Amino acid sequence: MSADQRLLERIWKAVAAIPPGRVASYGGIARRAGLPRRARLVGHALKVAPRSLDLPWHRVLNARGAISFPAGSAAHAEQRRRLAQEGVRFRNGRVDLAVNGTDVADLDELLWRPRPP
Repeated sequence: MSADQRLLERIWKAVAAIPPGRVASYGGIARRAGLPRRARLVGHALKVAPRSLDLPWHRVLNARGAISFPAGSAAHAEQRRRLAQEGVRFRNGRVDLAVNGTDVADLDELLWRPRPP
């Protein structure tokens, strides 16, 4: 197995671990796979993933908590539909990663982010 294949498999494993109703950012998946600052590689890994893996690709969002596919595209609509079926809610086109995310927050975020009402 090549080194590149091992990196992809680490990413696929991290994506597969996202539970239903939760989301993660591309950067969060990269960190979880031991590849900090490799968010673009996560996007590539999802693009080339064999369909047989049946990964929950729809649970991966960008750093703002938004869907990265262009608004109005079939892929955007499919991702939003799948997330809605799992109970993930959008507000102004974004998911609150602090509420629905699996990413580990840093200390500043934990101390200073606004608290939900």
